[in-house]
Amino acid sequence: MTDEDLLSRILFRDGSILVIDKPAGIPVHAGFGGGETLDQHFPALQFGLPNPPQLAHRLDKDTSGCLTLGRHRRAVRELGELFASQKVSKTYLAVVLGRPPEAAGRIDAPLAKLVHEKRSWWMKVDASGQPSVTDYRVVAAGERLSVVDLNPRTGRTHQLRVHMAHLGCPIVGDGLYGGDAARAVDRNLHLHAREIVIPYYKKRPPIVAAAPVPDHMRRLLFRLGAIDGDGRLLHLGPPAGEEDVPAPAASEEGSPS
Repeated sequence: MTDEDLLSRILFRDGSILVIDKPAGIPVHAGFGGGETLDQHFPALQFGLPNPPQLAHRLDKDTSGCLTLGRHRRAVRELGELFASQKVSKTYLAVVLGRPPEAAGRIDAPLAKLVHEKRSWWMKVDASGQPSVTDYRVVAAGERLSVVDLNPRTGRTHQLRVHMAHLGCPIVGDGLYGGDAARAVDRNLHLHAREIVIPYYKKRPPIVAAAPVPDHMRRLLFRLGAIDGDGRLLHLGPPAGEEDVPAPAASEEGSPS
């Protein structure tokens, strides 16, 4: 990725906040593997401010879509509080194996981290884990695959991936939680943070940013009737579970993707 590439992916910008369209395949910050990271390019997003913006939350390496940055310390702190108090609405689009049991529903399954040796870990459903809630809505379906809108009501690491696998519908491309079957359909993770709504200003409407469907998801989405030939989303209703009682508050300690 170049700085110019990142600049072309800005979805929203004002004096306090940036929302960018994160590409799949690049981690947002440094980890065990080394290599290029998205935050290495944040100096290109200063736009005259003394310091680069900072992450307000995270997306997994292979997840694409809306990523929010704070442009100064106060914004980073206030955004962190909004995410931690579950006041930010996030909507993800995913292609999954099979079909969920209901057209719309809620997955309420606590999650815990399972560590194996020093650098091997994954998340699992565990009754003694932290409360984790995801709302889903089926927006298109075929014989073997479905397209779902996902709204995480908590922000656990890998939450959406684990919850969909727990439902029996792992996300296409997710070898960690969906095994060979999920990778056989396509080796790219089909999980996209398509929209974010941030109630940042008290006397202004919420900030709404939407990321276009990434190229690697277009083939299956078009085949399943979820997008038209120009990549525009079809059949999408209001956010999943918007009429439901909010989930228990929980800290934004990881990426739900």
